[in-house]
Amino acid sequence: MKKKLFAKLDSLLFCVIILSVVTTNATAGNDPDQVKQLTIERVYSDPALSGPAPRGLKFSPDGKLLTFLRGKDKDYLQQDLWAMPTNGGEARLLVDSKVLSPNIVELSEEEKSRRERQRIRAHGIVSYSWDKQGKAILVPLDGDLYTVSIPEGQVRRLTETDAFETDAQFSPKDNFVSFIRKQNLYIIDLSTGKERAISTDGGGSISNGMAEFVAQEEMDRDTGYWWSPDERYVAFQRVDESPVEIINRMEIGAQSARIVPQHYPRAGMTNVSFTLHIAELANGKQSQVDLGDNPDIYLARVNWEADSKTFLIQRQNRTQNQLDILRIDPLSGKNTLVFSETAKTWINLSHDFRSLENNKQFLWTSERDGFRHIYLYANDGKIIRQITKGNWPVSAIAGVDEKKGLVYFSGWQKTPLETHLFVVSYKKKNAKTRQITPDGGSWSITMDKSARHYIGRYSAPDTPPQTALYNIKGKRINWVEQNALNENHPYAPYLDAHIAPEFGTIAASDGTPLHYQLYKPANFDPQKTYPAIIHVYGGPGTHLVRRTWRGGGDQLYPQAGYVYFRLDNRGSNNRGKAFEDAIYHAMAGVEVEDQLTGLNFLRSLPYVDAERVGLHGWSYGGYMALMLATRTPEPFAAVIAGAPVSDWALYDTHYTERFMGTPQSNPDGYKAGSAMTYLDELRSPLLMIHGMADDNVIFANSTQVYAALQTKNLPFEMMTYPGQRHGVRGKAQRKHLTHAFFSFFERHLKGNTQEK
Repeated sequence: MKKKLFAKLDSLLFCVIILSVVTTNATAGNDPDQVKQLTIERVYSDPALSGPAPRGLKFSPDGKLLTFLRGKDKDYLQQDLWAMPTNGGEARLLVDSKVLSPNIVELSEEEKSRRERQRIRAHGIVSYSWDKQGKAILVPLDGDLYTVSIPEGQVRRLTETDAFETDAQFSPKDNFVSFIRKQNLYIIDLSTGKERAISTDGGGSISNGMAEFVAQEEMDRDTGYWWSPDERYVAFQRVDESPVEIINRMEIGAQSARIVPQHYPRAGMTNVSFTLHIAELANGKQSQVDLGDNPDIYLARVNWEADSKTFLIQRQNRTQNQLDILRIDPLSGKNTLVFSETAKTWINLSHDFRSLENNKQFLWTSERDGFRHIYLYANDGKIIRQITKGNWPVSAIAGVDEKKGLVYFSGWQKTPLETHLFVVSYKKKNAKTRQITPDGGSWSITMDKSARHYIGRYSAPDTPPQTALYNIKGKRINWVEQNALNENHPYAPYLDAHIAPEFGTIAASDGTPLHYQLYKPANFDPQKTYPAIIHVYGGPGTHLVRRTWRGGGDQLYPQAGYVYFRLDNRGSNNRGKAFEDAIYHAMAGVEVEDQLTGLNFLRSLPYVDAERVGLHGWSYGGYMALMLATRTPEPFAAVIAGAPVSDWALYDTHYTERFMGTPQSNPDGYKAGSAMTYLDELRSPLLMIHGMADDNVIFANSTQVYAALQTKNLPFEMMTYPGQRHGVRGKAQRKHLTHAFFSFFERHLKGNTQEK
């Protein structure tokens, strides 16, 4: 249940409110009749309410250009490729997606799945890559591949087939473009235009160069092949899905239904079988990598070293409490163990391996001291020193300046509410960490390879995302998208109604501080009581309470007259490993306990009507909504559970077993963590929502709840979306979803606001 979905899905999914809500900020002093009404139609119309938001930001190899994807003014989901000089100047349209591909193209099943795994909602140009010389950009679009010359902007079409080409990459020296077609790995010689198949046996249950389902969904690994820097070799994964149980999943669309035989590795069941191969391009020879005697493992990461003489793989055991780093000889395929990480619970994966000084040293992040920190290793796997320390986590390494011996990273040093850019020397002992970005909000960072500049995206509760180019000291050089919240901004008509959230902490049962976020209703009167809504996620790998822009998503709840509340319970991330480990082998234990503590706090507030509290969540949040609805001493007034996991035995191996073990090894934990166990206790009005083609949290998670509730003669409501997968996509569908969502809350929570 990949973390990059769930932190964003709820805020995107519930970013709207019922029609014709007239609101005002309690302190604005404006006439409510003059405040612009925010409607569902406006939120799902163009331009985007939060303003333009460039995506896919990248530096050219020489650092002179900055490229990014931008939605069209008339359709913010239709993305084009733009470029701007880093030394100043205006951005220009580089590739118009509608010119290259004017017609709507039906995506292949592989591409649909790939985009679902990467949580891509947009269309048009959704990805691109620079060559290493900075002379061309590779653009996959609607199943075919194009290159765009720089600076001329000339477009060359590389493929024109009925099949979809996916996972396209430039080779390291720009002589080839590689891609996947019909489950085989191909390369194109750019000088001749000739294609060559690296593998030929792909098809059916066999795929080459493709990451398997759990690698894409849970391990944040979207590719299954890796070029050596000198272009001599390509390492690729061969996956055989035949050992995996087939689930005959119904995929119900608007006009038809079909049975999809999906190889879905449920917890405790068999995973895919895979091997790792090395193809030598000059002579076509292939060898197989020795991955060890145990085949029941995960291939987590692959990193070639700069001299192409060896590469490193990260091998994770099935229980995920050991991660081995192996150095591979590409000529023989033999491995040498560099070092192993072990943990009492589980090991969280990262992308933080950085080779240094001609492969003599490398940087690595580990949670071995209880928080993710940066370590310097010798090439033989011996620790030289720990670089960062403290009761706070590093988020990710952003860049390295080897000449100065500096490593740049994002992290949460001061507070889990804000992420910032930091720098520290990895050559000096006990070096001090320095924060580069200013306090007040949250930053995401993309750094150039020389670690001299970075693209920073900043947002805060009162500031929509702003993107700019900065020098390494944090001085802004040029705006990429200022997105100023002025009179011309799309959000400007609704600015007078903007309500600032409050942040605070409450204590868990063991005294651990838990962060919350709360919005008071528009025109707040402390002498009145109001209905309240809790937004819950609660699962590992993410957290919701942050100082960041949420736009219409959060604003419209209080503007509709609700108190709106979030709490990050134990089990969520960025508070250290012990905070996250609290759920180990006991999902829906401390998470439910902490959310009930939050519920009690909310009901204790003098301005909250304790009998009119609602709850919503999606995915793990949908699971938490079911668990809370059946385990709270006092019923909720309304509960919405979107795409919930109802029984962890139905979810995939890598995610579920990381936290719960297998159903065979932990039967009591699985029973206690199943929503099915507690359905007799449902006393809250319940609305369940699910996409009818969901291939992640399969539809059976909801249908078994439907059947059980019907057998028990317990009333509930449901809304299903034909053809939709784990996230509901499409403006019309999301508009309908929002109407259904808030209509349910209106019926169960709204009444006359009570005087005390």
